Amino acid sequence: MKQRLFEKYEQARKNVMDEFKITNIYAAPSIDKIVVNAGVGEMRRSKEFKKQAIEDMAKITGQQPSVRQARVSVASFSVREGMPVGLKVTLRGDRMYSFLDRVISVVLPRLRDFRGVGVKSFDQAGNYTLGFREHTIFPEIDMSKSPKPFGFEMTIVISKSDVKKSKKLLTAMNMPFAKEE
Repeated sequence: MKQRLFEKYEQARKNVMDEFKITNIYAAPSIDKIVVNAGVGEMRRSKEFKKQAIEDMAKITGQQPSVRQARVSVASFSVREGMPVGLKVTLRGDRMYSFLDRVISVVLPRLRDFRGVGVKSFDQAGNYTLGFREHTIFPEIDMSKSPKPFGFEMTIVISKSDVKKSKKLLTAMNMPFAKEE
């Protein structure tokens, strides 16, 4: 089954190729993956919170997250090497397009006073990072079961691109960017 957003993506990619005069399909920018990261330091204190955070992240992304351990000990944060401090999910293929479609069409319009996502969140390679303050803005999350909201970020990894090409590609896929002044 082809995803709705995948069809938009294919058309957007063709538009970018025409605008930037790219003749080879392999030289055109393409979305490789979406990486979702959540730094959840509360996991080290409560096993119940850890279990619920993993369950919530799996509901949001449709894929089981991997638990990330601290690499170094930091005494001021009461963190020892090897303690669980975060969650990470890498989405590719149909799950990636499904997740991005839900973010663009369902989650972002639900935000209060939403005027568009920032244009300055591109890195030099053309990847786009978007942060969320609370995971409870996703409709899959039951706020009565989730003990404490946590924030996370998603990075859309776009290969063979720069900022202009990436912005054009995401705009054609209906990413609601804020108006530049």
